[in-house]
Amino acid sequence: MKKLIVLHGWQSSKEKWQKVKELLEKEELEVIVPDLPGFKKVNELKLPWNLDNYINWLKDFCDGFSEPFFLLGHSFGGRIAIKFTVKYPEKLKGLILVSAAGIRKGKPLISKIAPLFKKFSFLPGYYFLRKLFYKFVLRKTDYLEAKGVMKETFKKVVAEDLTSYLSKIKIPTLILWGQKDKITPLNNAYLINKEIPVSTLEIISKAGHEVNLTHPEELVKFIRDFIPRVEK
Repeated sequence: MKKLIVLHGWQSSKEKWQKVKELLEKEELEVIVPDLPGFKKVNELKLPWNLDNYINWLKDFCDGFSEPFFLLGHSFGGRIAIKFTVKYPEKLKGLILVSAAGIRKGKPLISKIAPLFKKFSFLPGYYFLRKLFYKFVLRKTDYLEAKGVMKETFKKVVAEDLTSYLSKIKIPTLILWGQKDKITPLNNAYLINKEIPVSTLEIISKAGHEVNLTHPEELVKFIRDFIPRVEK
């Protein structure tokens, strides 16, 4: 039976992919959605991880598989999937990137804004105003909501630009993106499509970043069409 591993996004979980999993399993596809380390009490991290730590974790997770599999990465999971594919192409049949993170130009805006905010931490209402700014102006809440080890993990992960890895991906790749994604901009999808030699881009109309929750049927349709094409 064909196997698909799904890597969820930052602060997400396997539960948010349950509907997609159920729909895909009707297509005689084995779908495995592991909880990525750090986002639940049962798998919390003791020390900050970088992207390579997640790559090594995934390699250990799938080392027991006897045949190559399909890999899907959503958002943060897309970061892992991109770098894993370049490092271990022999383990994969195909790659699916859903609103994948990892593409940036210049220094992350958060890393510039955060030190400036700290200078005004003595002001009344500082934390409330800071939260509003991140949520409604930057539209970034992952950094604010992360605490302790995971805040440091977040900074390590987003510091790495994966643009140079894209042209090294030689396996068939399906790129799925929400038309109205405000977390990972649509222009990133066009860049990824341009850089990965054997790739196809499909844009899901009216969808945002969490396409697995808002448009599971459309997501499954594209995946269902992609896998048999690769298997031929």
